[in-house]
Amino acid sequence: MPERHKALDYRPDNVEFVASADAPMAHWLLRFALSATFLFHGLGKIGNMAATAEHFGLSQRVLSAVTVVELTVPALLVLGGLLTGSLGDLATRLAGICAIAILLGAISVVHWGQWSFAPSDTHPLGGMEYQVTLIAVSLFFVFRGNSA
Repeated sequence: MPERHKALDYRPDNVEFVASADAPMAHWLLRFALSATFLFHGLGKIGNMAATAEHFGLSQRVLSAVTVVELTVPALLVLGGLLTGSLGDLATRLAGICAIAILLGAISVVHWGQWSFAPSDTHPLGGMEYQVTLIAVSLFFVFRGNSA
């Protein structure tokens, strides 16, 4: 039998560790992805609040509240991951709840009626597929907290 190259060897201990839900740092991948998304959308509203509010048919007061929550979610997710005990757990769960509230609002105001994320004539900003995926990630943090 021919000799195999060492790089091709299957190492179940390494593969299982990386793919395991028990990998100690895996939750950071979800935290950073969700945080980056909310940070990007929150910061994007700051410089052009009046035009953005008009575009979505919202008052500036409502859009300001949405922006504050969008910028709070990343802070809570990172803080929740760094803090141990019940305070970190609370921050993580609260971040998930706040994210879900914002995402449900985005679906109802902008994306309802179309599933696909691709823009169309009736939904120039696309459908709700992406927001539903982010809700699933947020639910993970609501249900698991820091026990993830």
